[in-house]
Amino acid sequence: MTKQRIFVITGPTGSGKTTVSHYLWSQYQIPQVITHTTRAPREGEVSGRDYYFETPASFATKHYLEHVTYSGNQYGSSREGLAAAWERSPLISIVLDTAGAITYARELGEQAVVIYLEVADQEALIERLTKRGDQPSRIQKRVASEEYLRDQALPAGLVGHAHVLVNDEWQATQRQLDQLVAEYGAPNAVSKD
Repeated sequence: MTKQRIFVITGPTGSGKTTVSHYLWSQYQIPQVITHTTRAPREGEVSGRDYYFETPASFATKHYLEHVTYSGNQYGSSREGLAAAWERSPLISIVLDTAGAITYARELGEQAVVIYLEVADQEALIERLTKRGDQPSRIQKRVASEEYLRDQALPAGLVGHAHVLVNDEWQATQRQLDQLVAEYGAPNAVSKD
């Protein structure tokens, strides 16, 4: 039986974290952990699929591995969310910033398989943000932020724990992901050489 593991996908903005999460789902049916927020759902968002939409009172009842307040709303990933995802599959994934990834590595030990994505060319990150439709002013604000600068290098708290993948060429990244999934026991993992 496959041990319960969580692929923690982290790295700078624009490094391909969401793409990797989608790949793990489409290729291996590795579900993403649903996180919690007190913000209102956007049009088309569904509670239990996009987020668990909470009130401040219900948010406070969960057991969080990590949580933040951003723009007046609370966001967090809970032990309850992990348990619900593990009911679906022994291998699950979550996209986190590096601070959250450090918390997962510390709290879950070897259950957390940290994947740190980096891009060799910083200009390529900005180009990716532009291509996905981010506004130029928002991109400039983001790349000047403390969080963006922090996430540009593998933090000391993840050294020796994270698998570092340079995501400059998608087919090479896919092969590395296939190898990781096979290593951690996905029953339908097939390496694509």
